[in-house]
Amino acid sequence: MHRKLAALLLTLAAVVCAQRRVDPKNTYVRVICVVPLVGGGTQADPKRPMYAPWPLPSTPPRTGIIAFAQQISDDGKYALAEFVARDWSAFSAILSDKQVKTFRKGRTTRTTSRRS
Repeated sequence: MHRKLAALLLTLAAVVCAQRRVDPKNTYVRVICVVPLVGGGTQADPKRPMYAPWPLPSTPPRTGIIAFAQQISDDGKYALAEFVARDWSAFSAILSDKQVKTFRKGRTTRTTSRRS
């Protein structure tokens, strides 16, 4: 009786612990793009990537861009930015802008990322 109970508990523990949490990199939709910097460079109007939400909300919004990360270029005119949203509709303005070079995970290949 005790052997069966122990075997059952070990089996249940293995099944429950078998599921891993989803990596935060894969929880939302993301787009990486090269965008110009906007803003005056003051505390009230800092330099930031175009399409970055400003002013920053105290709590993440339910719609639109909820987060971004940036790396500014050497000349200080452009930024390589990663924008994060809950769905693709938040990126409609970015994806329709022909001046912005975009890269989408799983969709952009080396041949499609080059623009003439």
